Amino acid sequence: MRRDARHRHPAADRRPGLAPLRDASAHSPVRALDPPLRAHGAPLAAELGRGAARGRNLVRIVSADWVVPVEGPPIRDGAVAIDDGRIVAVGESSELGEGERYEDAVILPGFVNAHSHLEYAVYAGFGDGLSFGPWILIHMERKARIGLAEMEAIARIGAAECLRSGITTVGDCSFSGASVAACAELGLRAIVYLEVFGTDASQLDGRFSDHRSRIEHHLSDSVRLGISPHAPYTCTPELYAACLERDLPLATHLNESSDELEWLSTGRGSWEPLAARIPPPLGESGIRALARRGLLSSRIVAAHCVKVDAEEISLLAENDVAVVHCPRSNAVLGCGIAPLAELREAGLRVGLGTDSPASAPSFDMFDEMRTALYAARARAERPDALSAAETLELATIGAARALGLADEIGSLAPGKLADLTVLSLAASPFLPWEDPVTASVLGGSPERVVGTLVAGEPLYEKGGEAWPELIADAHSARSRLLSRAVATS
Repeated sequence: MRRDARHRHPAADRRPGLAPLRDASAHSPVRALDPPLRAHGAPLAAELGRGAARGRNLVRIVSADWVVPVEGPPIRDGAVAIDDGRIVAVGESSELGEGERYEDAVILPGFVNAHSHLEYAVYAGFGDGLSFGPWILIHMERKARIGLAEMEAIARIGAAECLRSGITTVGDCSFSGASVAACAELGLRAIVYLEVFGTDASQLDGRFSDHRSRIEHHLSDSVRLGISPHAPYTCTPELYAACLERDLPLATHLNESSDELEWLSTGRGSWEPLAARIPPPLGESGIRALARRGLLSSRIVAAHCVKVDAEEISLLAENDVAVVHCPRSNAVLGCGIAPLAELREAGLRVGLGTDSPASAPSFDMFDEMRTALYAARARAERPDALSAAETLELATIGAARALGLADEIGSLAPGKLADLTVLSLAASPFLPWEDPVTASVLGGSPERVVGTLVAGEPLYEKGGEAWPELIADAHSARSRLLSRAVATS
């Protein structure tokens, strides 16, 4: 990581729509896990500085023009102290020391991508412009052309691209389980939901158990196992019930498109060519069908929820179902704009997800945040419908709450895991600083991420490893997807 101890010039404190900034000229206590480590008013760096021993571990300090904790006001000339993979203090660099200093930069919580498909990282552009049913059919046909080795290669580049975008945790729905190994190898934190399809619990004894056995040795506290009955149009309520009995985190796709609802309600529409491959229609939406059978639960993370009415929003809220908003995917596929304001007003846990390049078309969380902001304001016809601060919350602590991980990640606070994104706004129209949150949401991009830390360790650094082998393997897999040959492995 780059070291630079130059001091930054103070910036204006006028920032519309955000909590008042901490005044650098006034005394402000450091938020610390172990306050007694500060002695006699000296900078905490004297006790926690880089290279200082605490037990057998070295404490690391990173600092920048701004630190944005998310669950507290932004801190000018802020710093974060890290010990043994966790945050031990957050405060001003005058209190903590500068350690490794990033100029013209802001330190953010690592982004939490609450809905992804890493195994589709090279599916960009497939079926563009088709309605939802035929679009899915193309992906099914092409996916049959590759084997597990290619799926793993694609998932690895997907995990790398997430780290490059400042994403430190994913809630990943995985067709083959390949993303488990990819996340474990690259250090990306994850809940990987193994997908199941079909009509009954036999899928769990076959497909799910087989995949679980193959990937079991990659699982850890950082890469956890979940299960994903794919959607109500590919899984029966009986299979949902069997999945819930497994007592694992559960993710699914609900009420994503009008085509889906037309098929589920009437058995007609653009999905009729899929009829032989999927269960019979339910006669109602997936949300209503699951609710009527008592199968909605706080353990469920529901991606999309674009085509939901007031009754369905109430059903989700009554059962504390978490929702993942994927505005780019929904726009590219012509599904519509999810009623984000109504979902939030109902008290639902809502986070952001990039979905995958099959629809999004990248793992760029900055682009996802901006799309969420634009769509919310356009839908409401009000510029205050969603603020930059609220948007950042959706990509961090909101997504962490949706995944049930908010006690560990999603904000910068003592005791939490030290998952950080360092974002440079150098040579951008957002400097000199006015509002670091607005600058991050409107001006951020993967190209501006200079470092991504997971548990305090830098897993991505701008100008460092470019992953040439991962890229080459992923390109080869995409070529196979575009070929006519069918995989035999």
